[in-house]
Order: sequence, then C-alpha cells, then structure tokens
Amino acid sequence: MARCHTDCIEKPVCAALQKLGRVVGRHPWWFFLIPLFVSAGLGSGFYFLKQAEANDIEDQFTPVGGPAKAERHLVSQYFPTNESTFTPQRLTTDGSFAAFIAVDQSGNILSEEALSEVLRIDSVIRNITVSESGHAFNYMDICAQKHGDCVPNPVLEALGNNASNAESLVFQYPMMNTKTGPVFLGMALGGVKTDDNGTVLSAKAIRVIYYLKESEVERSDVWLREFMRVFCGNDSGFEMKLNQVSYFTSLSRQDEFEANSKKVIPLFSITYFLAIFFSIVSCLRFDCVRNKAWVAAFGVFSAGLSVLSGFGLLLYCGMPFAMTVANSPFLILGIGVDDMFIMIACWQQTKVQDSVEDRLAETYKEAAVSITITTLTDVLAFYIGIMTPFRSVQSFCLYTGTTVLFCYLFNITFFGAVLALNGKREESNRHWLLCMKVPKQSPAECSKAYSLCCVGGSYDPSTGAETEHPMNLFFKKCYGPFLTNAWTKFFVVLLYAGYLAASIYGCFQIKEGIDLRNLAFDKSYIVRYYDHEGAYFSEHGPNVMVVIPEEVAYWNITIREDIDNCIGQFKNLSYIDQNLSVSWLQFYEHFAQKANININSQTSFIDNLPIFFRNFPDFKQDVNLSGDVINASRFFIQTVNINNAVAEKNMLTELREMAESCIVPLVVYHPAFIYFDQYLVIINNTIQNIAVATAVMLLISLLLIPNPLCCLWVTFAIASVIVGVSGFMAFWDVNLDSISMINLVICIGFSVDFSAHISYAYVSNKKPKVNDKAIDALYILGYPIVQGAISTILGVAVLAAAESYIFRTFFKIMFLVIGFGAFHGLAFIPVFLTFFGLCGKPSELNCEEKSRAEFQCRPNMELYNRNMVQFNNSNASLRHLNRTKMDPDCP
Repeated sequence: MARCHTDCIEKPVCAALQKLGRVVGRHPWWFFLIPLFVSAGLGSGFYFLKQAEANDIEDQFTPVGGPAKAERHLVSQYFPTNESTFTPQRLTTDGSFAAFIAVDQSGNILSEEALSEVLRIDSVIRNITVSESGHAFNYMDICAQKHGDCVPNPVLEALGNNASNAESLVFQYPMMNTKTGPVFLGMALGGVKTDDNGTVLSAKAIRVIYYLKESEVERSDVWLREFMRVFCGNDSGFEMKLNQVSYFTSLSRQDEFEANSKKVIPLFSITYFLAIFFSIVSCLRFDCVRNKAWVAAFGVFSAGLSVLSGFGLLLYCGMPFAMTVANSPFLILGIGVDDMFIMIACWQQTKVQDSVEDRLAETYKEAAVSITITTLTDVLAFYIGIMTPFRSVQSFCLYTGTTVLFCYLFNITFFGAVLALNGKREESNRHWLLCMKVPKQSPAECSKAYSLCCVGGSYDPSTGAETEHPMNLFFKKCYGPFLTNAWTKFFVVLLYAGYLAASIYGCFQIKEGIDLRNLAFDKSYIVRYYDHEGAYFSEHGPNVMVVIPEEVAYWNITIREDIDNCIGQFKNLSYIDQNLSVSWLQFYEHFAQKANININSQTSFIDNLPIFFRNFPDFKQDVNLSGDVINASRFFIQTVNINNAVAEKNMLTELREMAESCIVPLVVYHPAFIYFDQYLVIINNTIQNIAVATAVMLLISLLLIPNPLCCLWVTFAIASVIVGVSGFMAFWDVNLDSISMINLVICIGFSVDFSAHISYAYVSNKKPKVNDKAIDALYILGYPIVQGAISTILGVAVLAAAESYIFRTFFKIMFLVIGFGAFHGLAFIPVFLTFFGLCGKPSELNCEEKSRAEFQCRPNMELYNRNMVQFNNSNASLRHLNRTKMDPDCP
C-alpha cells in the first residue's frame, strides 16, 4: 500500500524527467543556448537594483506591525516636536544630531587640561560651515533651539565655555541646579564618582550632542556629512593629548550598514574560484576521455546563471532587496555545485556503450528525481521563512527560494545539455582538453601518466559503467567496520551524550535580539562610539514616556489619585529612579497648592493651566489641550541599569503589562522600544517557523519515502541538529536574531538531506545483520555526504573573513549546520540505527509464502541489485537518495 502510494507520485515524475532527458540529449544546443538568453534577459533586472535596495535598519530589522510603531504614531500625533522649545527626552524618534564622546586617559575629564581639549573640539564643530544651493550656513543656523539659543551641553554651559572655571565649579550628579533650573547630567557625564551627597569627585567621559532641526532635513544631512568628514580627517578626528574621542551622527548607523555590502562583493569572486577549483578537482580522472573538468566548470557557471536569473526576475517585479540577500549567492553556489555532483555521478553510472540520448534519459531518471525532492524541501523551507515578521528575513527567503528554483531548472536544462555535449565528445573518444581523438586503449596497459594524455575511454566491463571511486571503498573497508565496532559505538554514544548536554546548556545561555553595533563593519568608527557609550553611559537607560491617550477628568480627585497610584507603581520598580521621574500633574498640584488655587473643577483646572505653563514652559509640551478638553498627556520615568538584552526585554514586558493593568488607560513609549520589540517575537517566531518547516519536511518524507522508521530518524536528526546549532550559537557569540533565524530555517532543509538518505538506505537494506546494514549505508552514501558538506562549506567559507557580523554569522551557523548534519549522517545515525535493527527487518513468512514472495519479487530484486551496483560506483553528493524499486513486503 505504501509502495503504491509513493509510486503514484514518483513514477509520473520519473517518466516526465526521463522524457525530458531524452529531449535534452537529442537537442543539446537548444537547451544550452536558450537558458543563456533567458538568463541574460532576466539578468537585466539588476538595472533596478539601486531603486529596489531596502536597507533601512528600522524597516528591515524590527518586526512588522510591532506595538512600539503604533505607540510612536500615537505619541507623535498628540505631541509633535516643538523645535523652539526643544528637549531631547521629548523626542518621539532618535532625532537629527551629531555627537562625540571624549574619554580622559588620566581618569578625570573635568580637569582643566581635558576640558580645554573638549572645548576646542566644540569650537571647531560649531564653526563647521557648509554650502547648499549656493547658501553657506553653520551649526547655529540649523540647531534645535530652546529659549532662542541652541540646545547647550549642561556641563559646558555650567563652565561658561571656560575650562578654567572647572576648579571652582561643583557638579551634582545626576541632577544639578543651574540658573535656568535643574538639569540632568546622566547623559552628559559618564564614569562618574561621587561622594555621599552626590557631589562629583571625578568623571571619565563627557558626551556632547548637537541636535538639529528635524524640519531642515536636507541642510542637516549636508552639515552632518561635513561633521563626519572633519572627524575622520585622521585616526582620532583631532590631535588629542589627553583624551580619546569617538563620534556618531544620526546618519552613521545607516551609512555604515549600507557600506557592508560593498565590502562583501569581492568575497564572491573568491568563493567562485574555490567552487570551480573544488569541482574540477573532484571530477578529475586519469582517463583523458572520462575527465570532466569542463563539465564541473560549467556546473559552477550554471549556479551563477541561477543567481543572475532569480535575482533579476524579482528585481523586475520590484521586490525589496535587503542587505541579508547578499548572503544568498554564497549558499546558492553550494547548493548548485551539490546538485551538479548528483548529475555527474548518475551519468557515470550509465552504460558508456549506450547512446547519449539513452544515457541522459537514465541520468534524469535517477538524479533529477532526487534533485526534485531536495529542491522541494529547500524551497518550501525558504518560503515558510516568509511568514516571519522581519522584512530582512522575508527578503532573504524570497530571493533564495526563487533562486533555488532557477538552480533546479538550469540543472535539468543547461547543465543537462552540457552533459550531453560532453557525452558526444566521450562517444567519439576525444581528449577532454584538446578534443582530438585518442586511442581506445585500456589504461591498465600503460602508465597513468601516459594514459592521462594519450589514451582514454576505459570503463568497467562488469557493469558497463565508468570505474568506481576509491573513496567508496574506504567507507566499506575501513570506516564502516571501525564505526560498527562495539567499543567505537560506546564512544559514539558518550560523544552524543556530551554533544546533547552541551547543546541544551547552550540553548539556555543564548542571547536574544540584534545589537545595533553589529550592523556596522568591525573597524567602523561607530563601534568605538558604542564601546565608549556602553562603558561610561550605561547607568541611565531610556527616559520612558507614560502616556494617557484619552480624555480623562483630571480635575476629579479620584482620577488624579488613580493616576498617582499608577505612576507610583512604575516608580516602585527596581530599575526606575523615583527622583528622576517627572509628572506635570504633580507639579501642577504643588503649584496650585502654593498659589492657593482650587483645581477640583473642570473650569478651574483648565483656566489655570496657562498660568502654570508660563511658570513651567516645558510642561506645555506634555499636555495636548484643545479648548476645554485635554486629549492626552504624558509623564516620564527614568530607567537605570538597563544594560543588556535580558534587562531590555524584561523592562519592556513589565512596563507594558503594568500599563495594561492600570485603571487609567496608559501607553508606555520610548524610541528604543522600536528595536526592543524584536525580543517579544524572535523566540516564538523562530519556534513557529521551525515547527511548520519540520512538519512540511516530514510530510514530504512520508509522501516520497514512505517508511515510518525512516521518518522517525528524519525527525530525530532535525531536532538534534537544531538543538545543537542553537546551543553552540551561544558558545560562538551568535545572538538569536533575525539574521540567525534565517539560518535556523535553512538548518531544517539540510538536516533532511543528511538524515533521510542514511536512514532510508539502512532500512531498505535486506541483510540480516545490523552492522552490515550500517556498513552498506555508509558505503553508498559516506563519500557523497563528505563531498556535499565540503562543497556547501566552501560556498560560505570566505564569509568567515568578512568584517561584518551579518556575514560572519551566516558562515558560523552554516558551518554548524553542515558540520553537525554531516556528523549525524556519518556517525550518530548509523550507530543508533544498529540499536534498532529489528525495526527495519521484514516480517517472517512461512515457507510457502516465502517461496511465493521470492518468485514475485525476483525482478524487483534484480533491479535493486543493479541499482546498488550503480550507486556503489557513485560519486554523488549527499543529497542523492537511491530510491529502489524493491517491494517493501519482499523478504
């Protein structure tokens, strides 16, 4: 019944591909040239690459429809930025700004000598003059203002821009009283040491920020780029004696992120060379006719055509091209080379005396079906990844999945034509390089050096196919018997126990979310800024807005008490500094009490607000007042010691839960929450994608490889490899983020490739001894696993040298996936299968039934034996599965 079920699917596919192979063998030039023209036409879609680029960090690396984006829209609607009374903590975005951090190497940035250098830098920056549309302007013309002046740095303002005043000035931390009122120094001074009264004894760093008008977008961008040019004029930006200086602008993160792609392009040419070199070496033969060096080179070229066509088609369609897509060609090259090995290996199994048309038809019958199955699993795994809420992942999965389809199409058309043309050369016994006819003499009759250039066309007379590869014999004679030794099995079990324990431990240590500093390349100037910021300014975290987004009767004492209770709950949290939290309503109540004003009626409450705002003008920005109605208002709570991803996630979750539980409707918001939202979806989404992809892989396995034991081991291998990769990510400093999520989806497809072939080869084997079954499975598939693993790793190996976290992460996880997958296929699964050998044995039959079964199955057994001989000569890749025609009910 199961055999019939799979035949209903497999036989039509086999027949169709066999016919296609015959057509390609009959008309190879058509199938060689048409894909070239198609690829050239679709490749012109790269003309639209520039306009399709989608590298906005927020858009690509934060979840689509994240709550913080809706919260930002709400806050922006009620509290638009007032550039004439600008205050940084009231920004709903990061704003437009430039900044530098100066760190005193001697240990006190507040010394006169250190502050003199800081003031010199400040003077240079304020005098940066640029021209735009023929009009010159400087910082003073475009700065965000407060009370008619550019927003000052509180430390430099307190000094009166005179470093000599440092000796006589006493700083209080984190709040300092000035002539214009109390100012917060937590974002300006870092590495501060104070006495018990909060008096600053020393500080290691100072941060100076230059905020610009958000309405002056074009002029601000021009000035910011000049700011960066001035700073990067030499290594440190300025010649400093006492201070280390780092700098940053609101454009820096985006600029450095976009520069990543330019740095990785040269690596693709290196990858292409490695792929061609490995392919040619793998396909070299001492026989000068059977040598397939050119075939291997065109196989790599075919993978390149698929990238050109797949990317070009989607660019024509206007699909966004994210930075993460730049990883795709490296992976496609590995997959394409892998499929090429399948085609070549199955070609070598065919009878050399048959016509090219018949040989290619037989090749397609065996190889193309296997490629179809693995292409289906890989493409589905990628398209399932489109379900994720991260656009960077969606873009990668769409481009890669589509390109894998083109890779498959070009393999069965363009590369098939290359095999046919090469077959015609072999048929006429011509030299692989010179295309001159050579004598049909057996290489056994002369030296290998002579046969390499003088004679060729030999084959194995017993099978009629090309000679067997020695690596297959190694797995049968050496590795297989060694692995099935009792002591070796014991060691493998211990090794797996250690692997599983380490992996599970690592899963609990993994960090969530992408660190924004990792979006820049390693030597970027912003990395130094982030280092200084993390070292000296991590004590005070986001200044969070608590918004009442609805009309509320603030004049009602009960409502005010409810508001106070809610704000009090926030203040009681361990990471909230009560002394730094600000409520306009509490200030208004104190103001009314001192002025002896009754604000317990709507009229009195509303009428006295203008008087309050004249005394405290900043609070006017915190109340959205329309006539006699307060549409919304906001308060501020200051977080402290939020210095890692776990703290950020816990803070965001707890603040939102507390806001929802409050009697008064509340919304909490800070611009950083846009990025913190990823913590809330990354784990659930990763698990969801893995679960769905695993279910689909199992369904495909059941349809095309209908053996329950095989499917059980496919499930085991997928789970084991994913746990291993996830656990060892933590040991290799890789976070669980949108970038690594991509690779975990890929992990599933490759896990199927490794596990399904070995387990099915084992359960399909008719030998009675479990060790013999395992040895035969390794004999058939050991070398293809090694060959496929190496080709895939070579496809991404050069990314290890990339100066970008994005590309290095791709290499690290692919290395783990392929390494663990290959080790499962070559060691763990073969050994574990021997412990469950009875599961693969056929049921016992009585003598009469057995005799009848043997008679009925004899043709199938003969075909099975022939397939085994052919497969034993195979040089196929790991993804080739010899699906035998033997009835599972046969003994």
